[in-house]
Amino acid sequence: MFKKILMGAVASMIAGAAFAADLGGREIVVVTENAYPPLQFMDPKTGNAIGWEYDAIAEIGARINATIVIENTSWDAMIPAVSEGQYDVGMTGITIRDDRKEKVDFSDSYMTSQMFMLVRADEDNFSDGPSFAAYEDGLVGAQAGTTPFYVAVYDMLDADEANPRIKLFETFGASVQALRSGDVDVVLTDGTAGNGYVKANPDTFKLVGDPMGTEDFGFIFPKGSDLVAPINEAIAAMQADGTIEAMNVKWFLEYELGQ
Repeated sequence: MFKKILMGAVASMIAGAAFAADLGGREIVVVTENAYPPLQFMDPKTGNAIGWEYDAIAEIGARINATIVIENTSWDAMIPAVSEGQYDVGMTGITIRDDRKEKVDFSDSYMTSQMFMLVRADEDNFSDGPSFAAYEDGLVGAQAGTTPFYVAVYDMLDADEANPRIKLFETFGASVQALRSGDVDVVLTDGTAGNGYVKANPDTFKLVGDPMGTEDFGFIFPKGSDLVAPINEAIAAMQADGTIEAMNVKWFLEYELGQ
């Protein structure tokens, strides 16, 4: 299992900044998927796990004086594992939803995004949700139980979760590779990740259609976790001092995946 340790209270990261809270170096085990660029993924140039969420959780750990330990699991296992207390925090661009709040607690939103259709750059059979639905040969790739899956089922197709036009994949990255190779025709993604793919691969991918709803991302915790309040304090401070905006520029505008 992949594991990475990010030490809290690193002076070089937040020189002179005050902690939102002080956890005295407490270890916080954070689980992620490493399959959702540019939020978290394996850098093809170095093989290292990097991304927006890695920077964010390291900064949070520094601000609240905690030692962040990163572990890896699949999306399907993440919410149940965090709910059962196997990990302290989960992160992988998780949409804040009421049904998930029954199993886990959420942080405040650290990012708001909109859902878009990611297609191959030469796609001309459809240009939005209705025209995709009418294109009977079109296939959509998704992970079961995710927001893109439900948008595809209920907003684009016929509300049948077993519709054969939906091809399921274990990771978001695998669905994008299937799109690249022509095994599916569209993948639904939030605008931030989608723009990251298009910027890095302008001859391979494009986004089409209007945004299909808005979603807020948050970290997840076991119910009743005492980490929610200090992490929310850190998120608020990072929003106020421009840290989050700087990370947005770094990962969604400046970083070129795979180049």
